[in-house]
Amino acid sequence: MTVLAEGPILVEGPVEVTGPDGTVRLCERPVVALCACRRSRHQPFCDTSHRRHGARHDRDRSDR
Repeated sequence: MTVLAEGPILVEGPVEVTGPDGTVRLCERPVVALCACRRSRHQPFCDTSHRRHGARHDRDRSDR
């Protein structure tokens, strides 16, 4: 698993993710990007929403 400072969590696949409601989602890709910013429309998978919403800018503000 690799945690990216400005983006998703990368996990070597295949990956089975169980959501809070018990729903199981399977992704058989060699590397799976899991959303860490909670903005993805494809939770729990990353759709690069962190790029469009300025994750870096939001994080910089919260550190001040």
